Amino acid sequence: MKMTLDTIASVVGATAPANADQITVTGVCFDAREVKHGDLFVPLKGNRDGHEFIEQAFAGGAVASFCDHAHADSTQSRVGNAAVLVVDDPLRALQDWARYYLLIRVNPKVVAITGSNGKTTTKDMTAAILASQYRVVKTQDNFNNAIGVPVTILSMESNTEVLVVEMGMDHFGELEALSGLAEPDVAVITMIGEAHIEFFKTRDRIADAKMEIVSGLKDDGLFVYNGDEPLLRERASKVDQDQVTFGLAPDNDLAAEHVQAFRDHTEFDVSRWPDVHFSIPMMGEYNVNNALAAILVGRRFHVKPEAMRDALAHFKVTRNRTEWLTGDAGEAILSDVYNSNPTAVRAVLNDFVKVPTQGRRIAVLGDMLELGEASHELHAGLADALDPEQVQCVYLYGPEMRALYERLADKYDAEHLFYFDQDSQSHLSSQLLDGVYSDDLILLKGSHGMHLEKVLQALLDGSRE
Repeated sequence: MKMTLDTIASVVGATAPANADQITVTGVCFDAREVKHGDLFVPLKGNRDGHEFIEQAFAGGAVASFCDHAHADSTQSRVGNAAVLVVDDPLRALQDWARYYLLIRVNPKVVAITGSNGKTTTKDMTAAILASQYRVVKTQDNFNNAIGVPVTILSMESNTEVLVVEMGMDHFGELEALSGLAEPDVAVITMIGEAHIEFFKTRDRIADAKMEIVSGLKDDGLFVYNGDEPLLRERASKVDQDQVTFGLAPDNDLAAEHVQAFRDHTEFDVSRWPDVHFSIPMMGEYNVNNALAAILVGRRFHVKPEAMRDALAHFKVTRNRTEWLTGDAGEAILSDVYNSNPTAVRAVLNDFVKVPTQGRRIAVLGDMLELGEASHELHAGLADALDPEQVQCVYLYGPEMRALYERLADKYDAEHLFYFDQDSQSHLSSQLLDGVYSDDLILLKGSHGMHLEKVLQALLDGSRE
């Protein structure tokens, strides 16, 4: 990205400094510790007010900064002649700037992806498929919110042909705003689960919120969604744009057939191209669904089936999304510790128990967060997904998992069922390390806020610290 400061000032409705036409902005940053030369700094309000760090941003190489009216005088007195654009709201200015850059300066095709689970993996798969034929930029890390989406947009080079942008939400109105900002050519919903049910109360309301992604969909755009989900089929009937479905059921526009799951990959065929055999470097039927969504996007962009097959076979998986690793004792670890909800836990357990082993299958499950008043029963309800003959040992971690521990007490004896409160993570790690063998399989699954990545690291290092 390269733009003169006077143009940015005009876009965001700010008065430009006298020399603004001679200042070139080449990036954007909202963390003064990570600023690079040429960046415009955006002071946002979090635990601390970003306006406190404008001086630091300029010292680090920023060539300009936004600033709200309330901080204008004090900021200007601190930074002297440095270029400051005074705006009503720095976040809104960031979004307006990104929208201008996207729609006026670059104007790529936009693929927007959301869902209770699978949106990051689907984003990675979609970007890999489209990159076989186009210049593609995709969302990095978890930059999928009101801040991350505009930052992703502003990271594009001017020759970008397709932007694949992940969109997250935890309240009504968020996806509507993001979709309106990006105006996607293709909108994708991977699935409806229980993520953020604390705020939405029911899956119906979650589906309503996810459907906001089509609010900015271009009139000639395409809506791609999971046809196995009745809540989406019902709501899709009210969408005017073209739409296609994917799923495991044969009545979808693109259905998976002959799915074969292995520890480190999954193979499948699709109904549309029976002669093209697909493989993804991940386990799980749920990841096959993600691949189907990506294939439908590729089809919209006229990517050949063979090119899509090759792209999916080698795409790079974002860290901690159903990733197989080897522990210090030689055990195989399935790490899926970025997020969690009942639908996701059931899906990964369904595939985990199919992986052959000469040892034991051990499930380490952390709390599923943001489940609200239903949390107790949703945790306890996982009991029917755990069978001592398939998963020999269960380790439960966090206050909400006590409900599942109590429900499982009739199925597992005390030597195979363990509970740890949130202050006992190191004890959990130590007990796992003391009892794990090289031919065991371990599943780690929990919400990101439970920080099971620390347990993972202990298993990888053999460390009890």
